[in-house]
Amino acid sequence: MGNVAQGFRDYFCRPKNTNMRISLPAVCFIWQIAMIVLFGVFIRYDEESDTHWVEHRREENITSDAENDFYFRYPSFQDVHVMIFVGFGFLMTFLKRYSFGAVGFNFLVAAFGIQWALLMQGWFHHLDLETGKISIGIESLINADFCVAGCLIAYGAVLGKVSPVQLLVLTLFGVTLFAVEEYIILTLIHARDAGGSMVIHTFGGYYGLAISWVLYRPNLHQSKRLNGSVYHSDVFAMIGTLFLWMFWPSFNGAITDHGDGQHRAAINTYLGLASTVLTTYAISSLSAKRGHLDMVHIQNATLAGGVAMGTAAEFMIQPYGSLIVGFCCGILSTLGYLVFTPFMEKHLKIQDTCGVHNLHAMPGVIGGVVGAITAAAATVDVYGKEGLINTFDFEGDFVNRTVGNQGAHQAAGVCVAIVFGIGGGAIVGTILRFPIWGDPEDDNCFDDEVYWELPEDEESIPPILEYNNHMTSKHPDMSESNFSVEQS
Repeated sequence: MGNVAQGFRDYFCRPKNTNMRISLPAVCFIWQIAMIVLFGVFIRYDEESDTHWVEHRREENITSDAENDFYFRYPSFQDVHVMIFVGFGFLMTFLKRYSFGAVGFNFLVAAFGIQWALLMQGWFHHLDLETGKISIGIESLINADFCVAGCLIAYGAVLGKVSPVQLLVLTLFGVTLFAVEEYIILTLIHARDAGGSMVIHTFGGYYGLAISWVLYRPNLHQSKRLNGSVYHSDVFAMIGTLFLWMFWPSFNGAITDHGDGQHRAAINTYLGLASTVLTTYAISSLSAKRGHLDMVHIQNATLAGGVAMGTAAEFMIQPYGSLIVGFCCGILSTLGYLVFTPFMEKHLKIQDTCGVHNLHAMPGVIGGVVGAITAAAATVDVYGKEGLINTFDFEGDFVNRTVGNQGAHQAAGVCVAIVFGIGGGAIVGTILRFPIWGDPEDDNCFDDEVYWELPEDEESIPPILEYNNHMTSKHPDMSESNFSVEQS
């Protein structure tokens, strides 16, 4: 009890002559109390999760509980949930001394963000103007996970360089911006983006890059010894890659229409991912003098096909089209890690820790462009009249929209996502520069010891030379013999 009391005194009763710092416990307690109040005022169960489901079933002549949307969506929700909390978290554990921060802060951001996302998306999409209430069901939970995914992508760009409080601020504004740009793209523009190439990956990628640009650290080289991986950290990161890779078909098809659309989304994503793996391995091997593979490429670029297939996942792109998209993305994403990331750090002053430009931003734009082209090229012969209406939702206010117009609106959606990502990221990055968030010093970045209690045997271990660096090339003077000594 003494340690707990001392902790409260340290965080809530700081001496007045010290620099003001907003503490993590204060933010968490205040935020959760606010969520309890807001959920009490606004959030209610929807008709399929309420006890009045029995009456609703009778009124709608629904013959079985199996027709409840829960049974259609929950398997996909499970997969998406695992991607958010396990896949994204473990993918970022490649840093040798920041595994706690990668998985732990990923957990914190996701739990923080999904509550705010349910409110923000509810106000835009599910608010009953008569009652003032928001109805949520299983699809709401999936969409909240999608919303948080954009913030976790942004986290990858600033991994190891920000405090947990800064991450919560990033998420607060990120979820808000996401809800607005999603509403503009999906409702006002009426673009189709089932797997979120535009609204999730393009927005999240450029949001994180813009924040990283504003938070540029000219002296980050002081932590260079920790900005890299070791053997076991790359193995853990590969676990995240495999979870993401396996469940990405569910991610892209989670909220598509039941039936052929969801079926097609799984097939297209499955093939796009498989194609990306082959070209990633090829380019990674070709780029090395002795043909060795780089784990950075294998962990990240192999997922680019899933990102790029997000928009066109439910379209009739054909299986060979999915393979082409994956083929191109594997090449471009791997080249991104080889060329674009060092270029952006040197010339654009963007320190992209995880390379989110190459895995999310660039493939997201490619996915949006592919979606626009595929939509514009749609024909009645390929889709059928009813299939065309169903796929692009040409109903209500959009009943007279042509496929050419739809293609143009798909392209406009890409532009909206980029503008919101870069513009919002620049503004939020400026807020995060305020000296009240407790961010680490330049020589303490990428180190769990700043924010976590570490086991004693870990705290005494001297820094290990990196053999694999996500930002720069390997040391030319590091021989295989030196490597084996360090690892032993």
